[in-house]
Amino acid sequence: MMKPRHKRFAILGGLLSATGIVVALVLNAFQSNLVFFYSPTQVAAKEAPSARTFRVGGLVEAGSVRVEGTKVQFVITDTAQKVPVRYEGILPDLFKEGKGVVAQGQLQGEVFVAREVLAKHDENYMPPEAAEALKNAQTGDHRKLTETLSKGSSK
Repeated sequence: MMKPRHKRFAILGGLLSATGIVVALVLNAFQSNLVFFYSPTQVAAKEAPSARTFRVGGLVEAGSVRVEGTKVQFVITDTAQKVPVRYEGILPDLFKEGKGVVAQGQLQGEVFVAREVLAKHDENYMPPEAAEALKNAQTGDHRKLTETLSKGSSK
């Protein structure tokens, strides 16, 4: 038979173990659903993960859109670098060449395979990270570009 003190320690140990397991599961779920934003400059510099889902954003390069049924190929640029994108599905109505876009997916070699494509929703909107990335890419300030995007990714 266990003494009352040992029973309390056993119950406390069980509660701590259960709490630890719950915290580990929640953190694992959070980590697997976390999606970071990268600019085409960062993707070209191999700063983006190759085995994880992430977002890339910028402008759809003029003349780069090729549509074959529901398969679409286009290029996203931040005016400094370009990322070729493949997507299968229906594009948003506001998707146009020269307009802002954010694609979510994974890199396969040098091509970004998008599972989701988001277009800006009005004349003035662009995700803050994408707008800052374009501004920094145009001024050639890649150090500031990396700092800005790492701050935006950690939100």
